[in-house]
Amino acid sequence: MSASVLYDAPGPKAVVRNRIYAVLGSLAILALLALSIVRLSDKGHLAPEMWDIFNYSGIRQNIADGVVATLKAFGLAAVGSLVLGVLLAVARLSDHKPVRWAATGFVELFRSIPLLITIYAVWVGFLTDYSMWALALGLSIYNGCVQAEVLRAGVNSVPRGQREAAYALGMSKTQVMTSVLMPQAVRAMLPTIISQLVVTLKDTSLGFIILYPELLQTARLIASNTQVNGQYPYVSTIVVIGAIYVAMCLALSGLATWIERRGRRAKTGITVAGAAAPLAAADPVGAVVGTGGKATDRRDDTKN
Repeated sequence: MSASVLYDAPGPKAVVRNRIYAVLGSLAILALLALSIVRLSDKGHLAPEMWDIFNYSGIRQNIADGVVATLKAFGLAAVGSLVLGVLLAVARLSDHKPVRWAATGFVELFRSIPLLITIYAVWVGFLTDYSMWALALGLSIYNGCVQAEVLRAGVNSVPRGQREAAYALGMSKTQVMTSVLMPQAVRAMLPTIISQLVVTLKDTSLGFIILYPELLQTARLIASNTQVNGQYPYVSTIVVIGAIYVAMCLALSGLATWIERRGRRAKTGITVAGAAAPLAAADPVGAVVGTGGKATDRRDDTKN
């Protein structure tokens, strides 16, 4: 019987009991899903007419425009958050106390303020006529603070000996940070960085509060301005738009997995000799046997 660090391995009775609980829980979830589907069907939300609206070219174009607007805001926010995260991480690791304190205060302040308030404040206070830039800036500020903490943790996780060895070679602190510490921190924290980028992609939906025509705002307009059989197609719109969000997040996660696997490949650049081409070997009497099979005596060369 194997044991875990956190808990003991369950015995035969516990295994049977856990299986019973799992079956009962699964049945309860399936029953709730079935009940929801039946109620939605009785109210007409699952009628074919509710789904036919997505065959209209105008609605399809609106959804495509919403996807493009979402990706634009996400692209700007992703780049801005990564750049700001690097700057704040370096500032928090600075030897100068004013710089370190200023970066720490900035990070703690904007991590404590709800993201929705930050976006709204940026929009109202500075970029009222530029909702896309307001959304991107608000996302960059909040997620940049989170990325800064992730990168700082990655830098601190690098063995101290590597930093000391770099200083011993005569490298400056900037060179140590850019050439030794930061690359290893990014590689170590890449899954967390990509996970935060997925959060950034989902948080673009907060653009509806500043009337930015991203995907969620487009879905709200479609569902509230289209009537089918006297009802608004909220359910079908939510399902379709939710599927698009899931697809985009899965694509970003897949890209992260590919980058992580690619980064794990060895890139030493050393060519290893094959087994069919052995190196030259010396015999006990001083004859050197080459790869061609001929032997030469070093003692004759010495005499000459």
